Amino acid sequence: MSHLSMYDASVPVFVRQLKSLSAILDKAEAHCSAKKIDPAVMAGQRLIADMFPLSRQVQVATDFAKGTTARLAGVEPPAWEDNEKTFAELKARIQKTIDFVSGFTTDKINGSEGRDVTIKLRGNPVTFKGQPYLLMWSLPNFYFHMTSAYAILRANGVELGKGDFMGPLPGA
Repeated sequence: MSHLSMYDASVPVFVRQLKSLSAILDKAEAHCSAKKIDPAVMAGQRLIADMFPLSRQVQVATDFAKGTTARLAGVEPPAWEDNEKTFAELKARIQKTIDFVSGFTTDKINGSEGRDVTIKLRGNPVTFKGQPYLLMWSLPNFYFHMTSAYAILRANGVELGKGDFMGPLPGA
């Protein structure tokens, strides 16, 4: 049985899901066009008043992907403005994230299981070891925001299914 590396549990996972998110936004854009819905209105939709809107869900999902890979590699994550409002801008951010995440090689990420990773939560520093940071903090948060973006679009009539969220089968 092969060992699951930190690289395998991070970079390909983020890239695959971000590609799915981009494809989901394509469907949302087509839906808006067909139904004559202002795309800016869709980007501002929320599941409920106290949750982030679609645009922020995408921004946070990309932040988790870029921040996690950077921290696991021992580098400072890039800071990006959160000013995307259109589908094109959100998709450009997703592509920029895919390009950034894909730039990390296996030897930059592997071996980070025990690396100290410190993040700020509500202004306070919290330190994790690399593996629990990835598996118990970053990936659940990444998937939460991915799922929230999907759910916002689905709740607003975009015809999406589980296959859209999951993306193509690995190796298919």
